[in-house]
Amino acid sequence: MNRLERWEQRTRAPLIALASVFGAAYALPILLPDADPALITTAHWTERSVWALFAGDYAVRLVLSEHRWEFVKRQPLSLAVVVLPLLQPLRLLRLVSTLFLVGQRVRLAAQVRLTTYVVGAVLGLLAFGSVAVLEAERHSPHGNIRTIGDALWWSFTTMTTVGYGDHAPTTGVGRLIAVGLMLSGIALLGVVTANIAAWFLARFQEDEEEGRRLQEVTEELLREVRELRREVARLGAAGTGGARDGTAVAPPERTPGGTPGQPPG
Repeated sequence: MNRLERWEQRTRAPLIALASVFGAAYALPILLPDADPALITTAHWTERSVWALFAGDYAVRLVLSEHRWEFVKRQPLSLAVVVLPLLQPLRLLRLVSTLFLVGQRVRLAAQVRLTTYVVGAVLGLLAFGSVAVLEAERHSPHGNIRTIGDALWWSFTTMTTVGYGDHAPTTGVGRLIAVGLMLSGIALLGVVTANIAAWFLARFQEDEEEGRRLQEVTEELLREVRELRREVARLGAAGTGGARDGTAVAPPERTPGGTPGQPPG
């Protein structure tokens, strides 16, 4: 295990905790707009502090990497976590990239990883998409998404591509969030469908492989039985031939008063 792997292993749990703090700091000013200004200010500074810690983590990992340019190309989410906080209109993408970064750092079994990613992505996009659209639509003069309940319902119907139409964004930012949720919902549905199809194909391949192995074993047993039958037939033929030779060479008869095979004189 090299230095980079040791660093990632040590910082895995703190990163998960920081991502949770980041999400809470992001959502608090939106869900509680009338809260104490000091609390709102604390949330904003907490968000910036967590970003600074993520930026520091990226810098340390870049220094510890043996091939730094390869590290930059292989870690786009890590770079996004550092860059996106500088773009204030993309606060939701900032949070989503942080969540995916944490998921990337978690080490799980392959089967568990996909399920965890799908479930985590659905819940994360549903929750924080609702918070983001509520922030964008709450003060829109023509908007009808005024509460977190409206926002959650709208996010759910949008991600499932049902779109009842009782709630719809009217601002540009809200519509961009809607496009992101729709594309995410389609992508996640495709991942789930592909995973189920791959599972069935794997099962069918296992059954076919088991059938081939059983057929090979059966053919091998049949060959052995045929070999045994030929061996038994050969041994039986050899024994029968020996018996015929013994009866053909019979001892000569003894005549009275003479030698074997000579008439009496």
